[in-house]
Amino acid sequence: MHILTQLEPAQRPSALALGNFDGVHRGHRAVLCQVLDQPNPTVVTFEPHPREYFSGQQGFLLTPGPERLELLAQLGFVQTVVLAFTPALARLPAPEFVQQVLIEQLGATRISIGPDFQFGYQRGGNAQLLRTWGASHGFEVCVATETQWEAGRVSSSAVRAALAQGNLETVHQLLGRNYQLRGPVVRGDGRGRTLGFPTANLAVSPRKFLPCSGVYLVQVTWDDQAQPGLLNLGYRPTFAGQEQRVEVHLLDWQGDLYGKTLTVELLSYLRPESKFTSVAALKQQIQADTCTARQLLIPK
Repeated sequence: MHILTQLEPAQRPSALALGNFDGVHRGHRAVLCQVLDQPNPTVVTFEPHPREYFSGQQGFLLTPGPERLELLAQLGFVQTVVLAFTPALARLPAPEFVQQVLIEQLGATRISIGPDFQFGYQRGGNAQLLRTWGASHGFEVCVATETQWEAGRVSSSAVRAALAQGNLETVHQLLGRNYQLRGPVVRGDGRGRTLGFPTANLAVSPRKFLPCSGVYLVQVTWDDQAQPGLLNLGYRPTFAGQEQRVEVHLLDWQGDLYGKTLTVELLSYLRPESKFTSVAALKQQIQADTCTARQLLIPK
């Protein structure tokens, strides 16, 4: 897949899926799949996310840049056009965006959007504007219907709410896959090794949304290896920790992971983070967590 951070040279004419697509969840895929059967299926998205641009908020993205692009490539897109969300783009009126970007630069033959997608200066663009332009410029407009699940509409907000509660079953329903954390292994304080449970400390992107603190059963992959493990996400209150840490203990594995980039797939939420009265009590709980993890890994 070609990943373009500027519009030239884009393959055209193109069938365009237009949106932010943070999470690439089941609702997003309903939009994306409406162009995959067309010549040059192309995703048009934005970096940074407009919410980041306008609010300055970080730590809410389900799939920061590289992760989102990998998921889009797996779906089969020929190219992804990543538009820099700059002050100039934020001020560009919707009709000019359609003319300059979607028609002149990308030669749109079909444009797919979600049911509530808006774009352009002061969110002046919508499905009706696209249909008006499509009628006079020869491109088709497809508006995906809302994707529903048992509690309502599939959305990135619903995914974040489920992650905040440790409800991984719901997360899987909404995403169609398990949630992942990713980052390089960096030096920690070595306390896990002294407890008899060495951990790899991950430097996860500050843009990434983290689920609720606690202990998780996970599957860890790096290079060509895969290994089950326990993830501890939190502040380590037993040791008066001040910074949130992402620490992974691999079951039945020893070795040096420093500098490796790990992908941690969340399988089950085991328990919330707790403050223990002693190091001995903490070690006992970690041993219990390990036993629980092994039981969950036994095929049923």
